[in-house]
Amino acid sequence: MQPDHHAYEHDYAAAFAPGLTDPTRAVPDDVAHASGKTVVKRYNVYRNNVTVSLIDALAAIYPAVQRITGVDFFRAMARFHIRATLPTSALLFEYGRDFPAFVESYEYAREMPWLADTARIERAWLDAYHAADLPVLTAEAFASIEPTSLATLRLIAHPATRIVRSRYPAVAIFAMNRTESPDGFVTPLRSSDAEDALITRPEDDVTVSRLPPGGAAFLIPLLDGATLGEAVAAALQETPSFDLPASLAGMISAGVFTAVQHGD
Repeated sequence: MQPDHHAYEHDYAAAFAPGLTDPTRAVPDDVAHASGKTVVKRYNVYRNNVTVSLIDALAAIYPAVQRITGVDFFRAMARFHIRATLPTSALLFEYGRDFPAFVESYEYAREMPWLADTARIERAWLDAYHAADLPVLTAEAFASIEPTSLATLRLIAHPATRIVRSRYPAVAIFAMNRTESPDGFVTPLRSSDAEDALITRPEDDVTVSRLPPGGAAFLIPLLDGATLGEAVAAALQETPSFDLPASLAGMISAGVFTAVQHGD
């Protein structure tokens, strides 16, 4: 019987990989030099390179979080996350989807309870950036719909559309820390109000904006396939003062939708 090289490679990789992000693991027994000697130092070089690469990937995905915490704090936090969560894709931008949840549970970040939501906005920004290209629904196309059919209408979300709900002013915190100001100073935060983020990509650039009161309660059902009438009811239940015309106009302008689906 011929040896199964694919099975061997799979078994070898399964033994080789876990220790790369876990310094408490011993070097796998199968890792050896041609002379038969183990190569602890070389394996540790791999460990260091993998860890640094993953930390750098997280820093590129979450620059606002790193700016808020400082580089040293961020890299220490990222290192703990890496030990707990192995990559599942060869694409580095796919890594770190669990990072916001990790930040939320990270003991040393408890004094920054809004940090996890800021990270969620950053992750949504990246996902929106890589989303499929589709034309957005224009105001003119929506205005041409018969008013009598609006209640049963379903609005199809653009692939880039994302929503992040937060009990904190996460949109403002994100905006303040996403880019470096020319003078190096950050504008003081002047509000502690809850903010829901809308992430869209109407053209080539990703946009993060704050949803109006009731906006998230309105949009989430729509993204799940509800009719316009059902979404309005959900928004009014949460926010009786929900302004449908203004909110809908703003969402269409932001490129939230790509098409409409008429009811039966």
